[in-house]
This record gives sequence, C-alpha cells and structure tokens, in this order.
Amino acid sequence: MTIFLILAPYGAFAMLMLVTSATVSLLSAALICLAAIAFDVARGRSIKILGVGSVVIFAAIGSYLTFVDATLSNTAVKIAVDAGILLVSLGSIMIGRPFTRQYALEQVDAETAKLPGFLHANYLITGAWTAAMLLMLIGNIAVLYVPALPLWTGLLIAFAARNAAVGFTHWYPHYRAAKDVTPPAGALPSR
Repeated sequence: MTIFLILAPYGAFAMLMLVTSATVSLLSAALICLAAIAFDVARGRSIKILGVGSVVIFAAIGSYLTFVDATLSNTAVKIAVDAGILLVSLGSIMIGRPFTRQYALEQVDAETAKLPGFLHANYLITGAWTAAMLLMLIGNIAVLYVPALPLWTGLLIAFAARNAAVGFTHWYPHYRAAKDVTPPAGALPSR
C-alpha cells in the first residue's frame, strides 16, 4: 500500500493530463500529496521529503500556470514536474537523507535500521528512482524536441522507468537480506 500512496499523485497527474487542463492536473496532484501526508500524520508516521517536495512542485507549477503563463504546453509542464521531482531526489541524496530511507524505517525493525548496509541499500534504491526520474525527463524532452516521435513514447518511457524502479525497490532488499544471511554450520563454503 505504501508504494501506491507514493505513486498516487503522479499517476493521477499523468491520467488527468490526458483529459483536463494542466492546472487542474497539477493542483489535483498537490491535493493528493497533501492527503497522503495527512494519512501518514494520522497514522503517526513521519512527514516525507518526497511528499513535501511533490506538494511544493505541483503547487508551484500550478500557480505559475494560473498567475503567470497559462500557455505552457503539456509536455513543458511534464518536463517541469519531472525536473522538480528529480531535484527533490538528488537533493535528498546530497543532504545525506535518501528519500527512500524514511519509508524503509517504517517497514523494518530498529536492529535492521542500524545495519550499515541499510543506509547503503537506501542510497541505491533512491539512486534507482533518481535514474527513473531522469529517464522520464529525457523521454519528455525527446517528445518535445523530436517531432517525429509519437506522444506515447514519453508515456512508454515513464511507464518502463517507473516499473523498473518499483521492481528494484522490491527486489534489492530481498537480495541484500539473502546475501547477508549466515549459511548453516554444515553448508559448503562458497567460492
């Protein structure tokens, strides 16, 4: 359910961009982010870097469209959102607080959270999401500047990048746990 709450604003934004204005899509996504933050707070969880950053980005771009320049293309709006989320992700890495760590701390026990590999794993997982965001940004830029590309190319790249990041997020902790398990006393030594 956590991954659903994390991705819900972006999915809603992408779907609404297909059927309504960019401003409505952005402000709806900001409201969904706020609802996810309220849900976390109500359950006694921490306020997340990604959640707050997403609210700021959606609201800022929506406000820009409303009060400054309503003529931005949908692709330009998607590029702005992708660039903003990429900056949030990179910023979390640069300040030494990979955004996935906040979610992971709510899923593991205190002993696991103290392991040195835990922080390393969160840097890798945040890196996977950062790479996915970069690919989404590149896909939208390509659609904007290469007129021969069909519009669905950006959606295909976004879908593939997001699914790869989700897959890595689920796979890597299990891989790491299996790798760190001490073999039974009678097991053959590995090479």
